[in-house]
Parts: sequence; structure tokens; C-alpha cells
Amino acid sequence: MIADWIGALSLFIWVDLLVARGGFWRVSDSAADPKLSCASRPRVAVVVPARNEEGAIGEAVRSLLAQDYAGPLHIYLVDDHSVDDTVRVAREAAADTEEQLTIVSATLLPTCWTGKMWALFQGVQEAADFAPDYFLFTDADIVHAPDSVTSLVARAQAGNLSLVSMMVRLRCSSLAERALIPAFVFFFFMLYPPQWVGNPRRKTAAAAGGDILVRSEALARIGGITAIRNELIDDCALARKIKENGSLWLGLAKDTRSIRGYGTFGSVGRMITRNAFYQLRHSVWLLIATVIGLAITFLAPPVLVFFGGWAALWGGAAWLLMSIAFCPTLRFFSLSRLWGPLLPLTALFYTGATIHSAVRYWLGRGGEWKGRVQDARSRPAT
Repeated sequence: MIADWIGALSLFIWVDLLVARGGFWRVSDSAADPKLSCASRPRVAVVVPARNEEGAIGEAVRSLLAQDYAGPLHIYLVDDHSVDDTVRVAREAAADTEEQLTIVSATLLPTCWTGKMWALFQGVQEAADFAPDYFLFTDADIVHAPDSVTSLVARAQAGNLSLVSMMVRLRCSSLAERALIPAFVFFFFMLYPPQWVGNPRRKTAAAAGGDILVRSEALARIGGITAIRNELIDDCALARKIKENGSLWLGLAKDTRSIRGYGTFGSVGRMITRNAFYQLRHSVWLLIATVIGLAITFLAPPVLVFFGGWAALWGGAAWLLMSIAFCPTLRFFSLSRLWGPLLPLTALFYTGATIHSAVRYWLGRGGEWKGRVQDARSRPAT
């Protein structure tokens, strides 16, 4: 009897997700949109925080210098205490266009600031003399399509938007990436349906940190980067602040991509572990509710198939809807639909990583990124 009710609840959840969750599962990239003109040519300052990124920064810088954008564009690379050859590789990548690149050496991280936010803050400060109309915040592992900046600015201009963000195409080559990365995108849009993000009547706000274009006046209106100085999930925090008095747009890029690799299941797990418990506001009750919710939504349906009777019927139907909903994301990553029925196993992995995130926080190792712990109970500045 209990199994029947759990199966019915799972099926109801998936019907609701497909019908009433902003069509989040209809993954589409911006390439399908008509190309927008950008007649005003506003000034764009690109701020790239980089910490030990010698393996990726060269491609990232070259892609930014190769933009077809017709307006003034300048890159501010903020070196966040790198101990490798990040700076040298960036300078070499700039080559004959070095006048478009300014390298800023980050100063000592102050208390109550996260490393990335402090780097962005200094990049924004350095760009003051450039007087940009827009800031493009992008990561050191992002390789931009030639028309990336033009498309972002054109969309912002056409819609009078305060913030435009694109979820870049994540690498999906290794077994671990194929098994886990599409689900990351699927879960992100499930939490933050782009249709709701762009709807001014809804409070839902989000951005994808690898590729965010924000109007300088909108950033100034919220108090600048200082307003989100201690945030780990800084992209969504910025979007929430901006949406209080502005408008957003969130999409998915096809040709702008991340070259950061996650070759093992452990490396993907560490990516999830870094911020999962922080997103739950360090609440044990939210953690318990999340685990139960994931279990009923993703894990129960395939298990209930083996119970027989109504439980198997409801569970099987929920599993089928889940697999169908996942198909557009799999198609975006050029993966077989046969990965769809395996989504419950992926959800189990994400559930374990979320629990592990809480354990890391309680052990004083929360939010660890390249040797810097940023979400410990007593957060050190290193």
C-alpha cells in the first residue's frame, strides 16, 4: 500500500515537472535564434579571474581576442595568486594584441570575501578608466565562439536586459562526463527554468557563472561586487540582486564551451560537493528534505517496477516520463537516448555527493577550490 502511494506521488511529480515547470526540459541553444544587430557598439570590459589555470587560459584569452565584436572590448585578467605559469601563458596568447589585455595581480584576500569575488572586484575596479557599458564575467576555462560577445550584447540591447547569461557547453568526453554532466545541466534548469528566470513576475533568478554579461549601471545599482562578496554560488546570487530592479535572460550556448575536464567520477563529485551544502544554507533539515525528495522523484520509480501491481505501474510510468524528459538534454550533448533510463543512477550519485558536501562542511573543508577552503564553519582567508 505504501509502495502504491509512493509510486503515485512519483508519477504526479513528473507530470507536474513536465507540464508546470516552465518547460525546463526543452533544452535549446541560442543558435536557433535570429541573429540580432548591435548598432550602438557599447564598450565591454571582460573580467577573467584565474587561479592556477595555465592549462586553459591560453585558449580562453585567444578566443576573447578573436571576437568579431565591432565595439571597444578590453580584457582584464585577474591573477588570483597563481603558482603556475598562468600569467606567462596569458601574455603569450595575447601576442600582437597585448594592448587589449590587462593583467591584474590580486592582493591579499580580505576577511568575508571569497576568492573569485575578490578577483572580480579588482577587475571591475581596474576597468573603471575604460568606462564600460557592460561587464562580461567569464571563467578562465571558457573558449568563446567568435560571435559570443556580439550575441550577448545584441540580446541585452534588444530586450533592454540588465543581465544576460549563457550556460556554456560543458565538456562531455570521458565516461564520467557522459554519465554525469548532462544531468548537471538538466538539474540546473530544473531548479532554474529559463522561462521563469526571464519572467519579471516570478522571483526565480539564476545565471551561469562561466558567461555573464551585466550592464555596468545595473551592477552599480546593487552596490557592485561588494554586494555578493561572500557568496560561493556567486552567479545566482548576482542574478537575484540584479532581478530586484532589472530583467534577466538565461540560455544555453552551443559553441561557447568549457575545456575544463572531469576525467573521473571523483572529479565530478568534487565539483558537486564544493557547493551543494552551501546551496542548502547548511541546514540539516533541508538536507534531509532534499534526500527524501530525490529518492521519491528519481530513485523510487525504477525500484517500484519490481514490486508489481499498482506500484509497478505508477513507478514505471514515472520512470518513462523521467527518461523522456531527459532526452532533449542528451540530444544536446550528442548522446544516445539509452542514457535516459540511467538517470536514477546519476541522481543517486548526486545524492551521495550532496551528503558528502555536508560532511566536508562539518569537517571544516567546505567549498574547497584549488587549496582554498571557503565554506568552513570558521572561514579562513588564504
